[in-house]
Amino acid sequence: MKILNIYRSEPDDTVKKLVEIVTRDRESEDFDLNVENPDYDALVDKILEADQTICWW
Repeated sequence: MKILNIYRSEPDDTVKKLVEIVTRDRESEDFDLNVENPDYDALVDKILEADQTICWW
């Protein structure tokens, strides 16, 4: 199962720990929206490739 983690803001320690737990023994990829110009085309591709997408605020 491939998991995509999307971050709206910089993850704090709690979010990092939760991501570690959720993605344990699974393939995962991260995408940051908290950059100046996020590549939304790449984000759509990653969402379609992933089996599960989690958005972290």
